[in-house]
Amino acid sequence: MKVARELLELGAGPRAVALGTFDGVHLGHRRVIETLLDTGPEPTVVTFDPHPRTALGNRVDLLMSLERRLELLDGLGVDAALVVEFTLDVARLEPQAFADEFLRPIGAETVVAGEDFRFGRARRGALALLESLGFATRPVPLLENVSSTRIRELVRDGDVHGAAQLLGRPVEVEGIVVTGDARGGTLGFPTANLDVRPELLVPQNGIYAGAVGETRAAVSIGTNPHYGGSERRVEAFLLDFEGDLYGRRLIVELWERLRDEQSFESEQALIDQIARDVERTRAATRP
Repeated sequence: MKVARELLELGAGPRAVALGTFDGVHLGHRRVIETLLDTGPEPTVVTFDPHPRTALGNRVDLLMSLERRLELLDGLGVDAALVVEFTLDVARLEPQAFADEFLRPIGAETVVAGEDFRFGRARRGALALLESLGFATRPVPLLENVSSTRIRELVRDGDVHGAAQLLGRPVEVEGIVVTGDARGGTLGFPTANLDVRPELLVPQNGIYAGAVGETRAAVSIGTNPHYGGSERRVEAFLLDFEGDLYGRRLIVELWERLRDEQSFESEQALIDQIARDVERTRAATRP
């Protein structure tokens, strides 16, 4: 997929365009992309970074990074993406001005979006307005109860199974492997300590079964209360793995929440519980 941040990098089309932030690339977003691919020509996504609500001064815990969002859209078959830097100036554009600045220059002929999609100053623009401006439009019916907001609620509660049903794939935590306390290695369970960007949503504290690629992983999210920790961390023990992960970007799938994090009466009790967590991770099923 060709990714551009400047209009001239894409060329003048003609193309069909899907508009949206696509945080999570969930089942509703996939329905939009499927419609886009059926529409043609040159299916292209116009998306925003940062999240529009963030530019307006609101905090949004993102389900994924822009990099991951684009990877998933690419995997669905999108040919090109224009990433619009969402600034206050962009937020203040009237809908027609938005269309003139970002849609016409790339040769957009058909615009695909969820039927409730709004854009432009004070969200005054809708697909019907784009039709009046000469664009063909393909409004996509919404999927009931499927939204990035609802998925965020489930992830915050640790309901990774429920969130996966709306995403169409497992919940993910993404980060760069950095140096940790190396305590897991002394216990016989060396972990990869993830540096997760602060704008990304991390699920409720607890122990999870999941995977990194084809390798299963038991994942701890929290402060490690047994050792009196205070810093919230994401640590993944990759089962049957040997190798150096430092500096690598990992995408960790979370399949099942196994238990709360807790303190133990002894270090051996902690080791025994981790061993049970590992066995449950071996038996876990990808949602």
